[in-house]
Amino acid sequence: MASKTKHTWIFRARFRRHAFGWRSQPAMKRIKEAVSEIKKVARKDSALGGEGAVLFLVKVSLAIEQVDSSSGAIGSAVNNAIEVLAPIIAEAQVADPLRDEWLESLWQAIQDDGIPYIERLPDYWGELCVTEERASSWADYFIDTVRMAWSPDPEMRGYFKGTSACLSALLKAGRNDDILELLKLAPHKFWHDRQWGMKALVAMGKKAEGIRFAENSRDMYSSDLLICEACEKILLASGMADEAYSRYAVGANQKATYLATFRAITKKYSYKEPVAILQDLVASTPENEGKWFAAAKSAGLYAEAIELANRTPCDPRTLTRAARDMAENEPQFAVEAGVTALRWLVEGYGYDIVGHDVRSAYDYTMQAAENAGCEAEVFERIYKLVAAESFGERFVTRILGSQLGLPGL
Repeated sequence: MASKTKHTWIFRARFRRHAFGWRSQPAMKRIKEAVSEIKKVARKDSALGGEGAVLFLVKVSLAIEQVDSSSGAIGSAVNNAIEVLAPIIAEAQVADPLRDEWLESLWQAIQDDGIPYIERLPDYWGELCVTEERASSWADYFIDTVRMAWSPDPEMRGYFKGTSACLSALLKAGRNDDILELLKLAPHKFWHDRQWGMKALVAMGKKAEGIRFAENSRDMYSSDLLICEACEKILLASGMADEAYSRYAVGANQKATYLATFRAITKKYSYKEPVAILQDLVASTPENEGKWFAAAKSAGLYAEAIELANRTPCDPRTLTRAARDMAENEPQFAVEAGVTALRWLVEGYGYDIVGHDVRSAYDYTMQAAENAGCEAEVFERIYKLVAAESFGERFVTRILGSQLGLPGL
């Protein structure tokens, strides 16, 4: 049943048509505020929270139509909002007529979504339907149009916004065979569509077939990352962690940095030794071993970190920061990190390197050497390293030559 509580939604006035100009930051700020407001209300009144979530999703696209979406930031903000709000709508305790009204409003918003911003919402359609009966009814409403959109006749074929809504509703309704039959008509192996086939097979208890179906979806149109994530999830849910790790851990956990990738895998597979995970990751990126230096350092694998940093080029600034940060607690490691930074600087590596970078590498290395009680030895190593510089205009020599007492400077 509908909530008896009256609430004046603050975000309503802020999301009028064309409420935002081209700058994305104000719109993103308001989206976050709206989601926070809805979540807060939903914690006390699920029906009222669902009402707010529907209202937001109906209004958001028209409100941000003029925002510059080239960076993808505003689209990500809306996708994140959908991920939070869809469950709120699904979990709202409301009568059937009101839920049907919500779904009609949301479907109309999807059809009117010109950019589009709420194109991810149909992925949650089965969840939003709540019951198998309602999901089956919506699937029947969509399915003929999906068949037409995937027709072999180019005159009939086209894009249909309700395709994933149909597949999602079929899954919720337990009509798994219908999903597999429908996907046979698809003209391309888009993972966005074929993921429903994998889910249907898993729902039928055919997990191995689901993984094979996902593997057979790999082509130029599909994301290897998303496929690996899906297969890994199936195996982990089945208690097959070792197989999940060996087959999919590296492919499924690619993050923005090498360090973040390492941390994601060590967290997910906490029973495995970090050094073993590091070795597998290093083996997966031949000729880029040095880029795993920060990952090894974060795990306290200092000997491995230095070995990797010397195997292939490693960012000198990363090495210098390690020398600075570890000069007191791990002075010997800091020395090796600093000397390696100078090695790569001498060989011409590093982006936009300036004199300060070279001096910092030297200063932090010698500070660590003082802490380790090996100043003379380290000075001699640096002297020989810089004296042998032959790259370009011998930039490092020009910066440190007089300080090192190199002849002829």
